[in-house]
Amino acid sequence: MDMPGNEEPLPDSRVGLTPRQARGIRIVLASVLMVAMAVVLVVRLASRTSVLVVGVYGAALVLCGVVIELSRHGRTRLGTWLLGLGLAAALAADWLLLP
Repeated sequence: MDMPGNEEPLPDSRVGLTPRQARGIRIVLASVLMVAMAVVLVVRLASRTSVLVVGVYGAALVLCGVVIELSRHGRTRLGTWLLGLGLAAALAADWLLLP
């Protein structure tokens, strides 16, 4: 019989990451993407010098840094969304705006 006061505690078998692990993963992911954006920036500047190239990929680098800071302060979901949308926007700008 289920009585309100006799609830059994749930087993401690959580599936998923702890907040600390999630922050660490997002910091590493943003750092790797930051290095990748820097490499792409160098490659793009070698093929065509443009202030627009520096602007698009510079903004992506700044975005990665912002995501690292957000993750350090516990805002991992916001950082994940910002990283995904921001990098998608940078790649779209590269495809649409850059010659």
